[in-house]
Amino acid sequence: MSRTAEAPSTVVVVGSLNVDLVVGLDRMPNQGESVLGDTFERHAGGKGLNQAIAAARLGAEVQLLGAVGDDDSGAWLRALVRADNVDDTFVATVPGPSGTALIEVDARGLNRIIVVPGANGHVSAATVSANIRAMSGVGVVMTNGEVPLAVSRAALAAGRAIGALTMLNPAPVLDYREHLVDVDILVPNEHEAAALSGLPTQSDAEARAAAEYFYAQGIPNVVITRGARGATWASAAGIVDVDTFEVAAIDTVAAGDAFCGGLAAALANGYAFADALEWASAAGALAVTIKGASPSLPTRAAIEGLLGKGTITPPVAG
Repeated sequence: MSRTAEAPSTVVVVGSLNVDLVVGLDRMPNQGESVLGDTFERHAGGKGLNQAIAAARLGAEVQLLGAVGDDDSGAWLRALVRADNVDDTFVATVPGPSGTALIEVDARGLNRIIVVPGANGHVSAATVSANIRAMSGVGVVMTNGEVPLAVSRAALAAGRAIGALTMLNPAPVLDYREHLVDVDILVPNEHEAAALSGLPTQSDAEARAAAEYFYAQGIPNVVITRGARGATWASAAGIVDVDTFEVAAIDTVAAGDAFCGGLAAALANGYAFADALEWASAAGALAVTIKGASPSLPTRAAIEGLLGKGTITPPVAG
């Protein structure tokens, strides 16, 4: 892999922090049906937290912006992000409960997720904008749809204003049309890409057409993640199919967040986009081999092992 000689820069993540309540079950219930679960676990999650930890575990310097409640869950979430060397200086504490996600994971590793925003719904767009605009040395500003649209919109505009690369993970599916003018990198999964574009994404050709649709709207890099089928990348150089790694999937929760965090960390540390995508693909693949959200986010050593290139120096801070 190649990288520039420039000093590593900071990854800023604007997004949610949640308590994930995870139920393991043999199969998903049909509407109106009750089924028995096999396991019940509590993990830290939320797209903001997951993406921040994913980048930090690869050695990136990470600033997380968001909010937690003034409950025990908020204190627990703060302690966990700090333990992974994520700077939570700009995570606000607001009255009320922290965000919560109810997650079902079946025997195939597929999941369904319901998110109750809690404190995440009270993140201030003005505060996020001011904090980012006052920062220096920022390489990537990354956000998602688990904070109010005004907040993610402000984060992207502020990132553009300070000269950082801006990345949007448009999940869940919302109306992001006003965001796109300030997006350098759009990373939807195939289902989100289909919903946002109105185009099918099941086949390779369909995924390429959807990526081209977003690229034609002025987004320099569009990466549609496709699970075990890899990813599709559209840029000025054309459309490329990105291979993934063969792993035994146990739980797909946070795989997309691992991919985004890996991509942001590599870009902030000077890697070319194609090389950063290899890191991202490895991170996403490893995440499906472990249950839970934050517990599944891989370390530098794990990715280095999967890549099988011990002489390669992965992204490191400072």
